[in-house]
Amino acid sequence: MMAKKEELDEETLAFIQWCIEVERFLVAGGATVKEAQDHIEEQAEWFTDQYYNDLTPEEAAKEALA
Repeated sequence: MMAKKEELDEETLAFIQWCIEVERFLVAGGATVKEAQDHIEEQAEWFTDQYYNDLTPEEAAKEALA
């Protein structure tokens, strides 16, 4: 754990917010919150690519559930 809170840049914060939205769509698609979080964490590189390819959180979740 970090002793000092690091400031995150706007791009990082935007990506985190996007992942939170993806998580909601994964849960709506039938995953548990833990499953959704674990999947996003395990597939972080893939989700990062989807983010930079301008997929919406809903589109990314649909791709992940496909």
